Amino acid sequence: MPEGDTIFRSAEVLRRALLGGEVREAWSQPRPGLARVPRLSRLVGERVTAVEARGKHLLIGFAGGLWLRTHMRMRGSWHRYRPGESWRLPASRASAVLRTDAAVAVCFDAPEVELLTDAELGRHPVLSVLGPDLLAARFDADEAVRRLRDVRSSALGEALLDQRLVAGMGNVYKSEVCFLERLDPWGPVADAPEEMLRAALATARRLLQANLRGGPRVTTGTGAPGRSLWVYGRAGRPCRRCGSLIVGRRQGEHARMTYWCPGCQPPALSARGGVMRADSRPNRS
Repeated sequence: MPEGDTIFRSAEVLRRALLGGEVREAWSQPRPGLARVPRLSRLVGERVTAVEARGKHLLIGFAGGLWLRTHMRMRGSWHRYRPGESWRLPASRASAVLRTDAAVAVCFDAPEVELLTDAELGRHPVLSVLGPDLLAARFDADEAVRRLRDVRSSALGEALLDQRLVAGMGNVYKSEVCFLERLDPWGPVADAPEEMLRAALATARRLLQANLRGGPRVTTGTGAPGRSLWVYGRAGRPCRRCGSLIVGRRQGEHARMTYWCPGCQPPALSARGGVMRADSRPNRS
């Protein structure tokens, strides 16, 4: 699933291509995985007034008070083309297409495509409950910490992926941030003191911002092949910091992969008494 930095970059690219342009052609079509097929032809003649990212949602606004919302899930992506340029993917995979005089924007393989009014956008059941966006110009860390503390019994690795608590973090950053801050992704949020949660959010924001330029995602400080990430996707290989073997296991209701170093991220100490918690989780060695 694209993470917040990917959606943010896509919004920047589309903003440069579409903003201020008048829509000459707009369409969507039935395709596997697309829950609803919005009538995008209503956008023909509309001027593009906004392109923005909200967490993992990409929104395109129009002068007539309509908004196009897309969510990429696991496979979706936005492409920008010059008029007449060949597409890199077949038209049968297009979930939404917008053409202006200057550019053609094509959303491929997205399962969520909606056309919303201003009022519908404001009360949208998903957008209206999003947590503070890590890539927002003014990220509300206080509110993000408050929301995380409201789910004290949830595993930290699951909580960091919950977009209702903090928006923009995906599976890669979840694992990398927990590693860098030496946090146990399997321990409950309650075991992470507030200052550690704040540090984790600050690290997530820093890493997301550092990767806005595109190219391979880097969290280690070097983009050298095979050296760009600390733990994500490295199960069975030695930790770059302590030499312990990295472990990977599916976590949570949606069975998302979590990677961690047992040496650098041991089970959390109780925030209340500094006593090691009894570990009721599966054997992680």
